[in-house]
Amino acid sequence: MLYNRKGFTLIELIMVIVLLGLLAVVAIPKYYDLQSDAKTAAEKGVVGAVRSGIYTYFAKNKAYPATLDGATNAACSATNQCFSTVLDQGGVQQDWTKASATTYTGPAGTTYTYTSATGAFV
Repeated sequence: MLYNRKGFTLIELIMVIVLLGLLAVVAIPKYYDLQSDAKTAAEKGVVGAVRSGIYTYFAKNKAYPATLDGATNAACSATNQCFSTVLDQGGVQQDWTKASATTYTGPAGTTYTYTSATGAFV
């Protein structure tokens, strides 16, 4: 048998490299799937908070808010905060996009529309 300085055979070293490669092939798709799940969960969390904020606003003012924010139609950011009317923490600053005065797109790609007459955010 051929031995290198550490005492492992060349075949053992090759087997370790092959096993590491197989582990990487199995782990990478699971990692990407976790990213998608995390984006979906974060989006659902914001949607729940916005709906709660709409109903809290209604309880205080006896009317639904005319708009959810004063943001422009662009990606939400620190200077273009979305949902600032109904979220006390300053609104959403990343991963969301305001498409129109009443339409928003979340990080998972789902589009939501706000109806001020009914307070619906679906």
